[in-house]
Amino acid sequence: MRPFRDFKNKKLQQLAETAWDLFFRYGFTRVSIEEVCKEAGVSKMTFYKHFRNKTDLVRFLMREISEFSIKLYEEIMDEDISFTEKIQKSIQLKLESTENISEEFFRDIHKQNDFELNQIIHDQMVANMNIVIGWYLEAQKKGDVRQNIKPEFMVYMLNHLTDMAKDDKLLGMYDNPHELIMELTNFFFYGILPRGNKD
Repeated sequence: MRPFRDFKNKKLQQLAETAWDLFFRYGFTRVSIEEVCKEAGVSKMTFYKHFRNKTDLVRFLMREISEFSIKLYEEIMDEDISFTEKIQKSIQLKLESTENISEEFFRDIHKQNDFELNQIIHDQMVANMNIVIGWYLEAQKKGDVRQNIKPEFMVYMLNHLTDMAKDDKLLGMYDNPHELIMELTNFFFYGILPRGNKD
């Protein structure tokens, strides 16, 4: 699944798609501008027409991916389907978007010290949390979620799960970051009981 919109500029599209593929597989620390340009079939001159450096490219991609992801989640939220179906669709979206994530990329994203990139990632998490909380509050009104669960608790848990995803010890329990992300996502929505268990 392409994680961002189509661009009108074909060279920019090639750069974006190639860089994302390489970064996702190998992390952005290990991949050079030269490798991105060679794989994309564009010159370094073309690269520097669009980006100041590799960090600028990473910021651009994360901003695009963030905006596109939020749009997809909002589309799910706006669908005329049950709350359970929305949860299933949101988990499926998370599954597709993290399926081939490498440990290198996951560590690069969470260990880098770029203020602007951290702000982009933070803004995405806040926007995604607001969407999920919006779902829950609406679902509470309809009786699909426990009436006595506090929205503040849900926000706290979402923040805590995000921190847990960055934990090297926890990450080491799984074969890859994708498995951990899906475990945390399913745990938040379904807990530890079988989905059909009403007791």
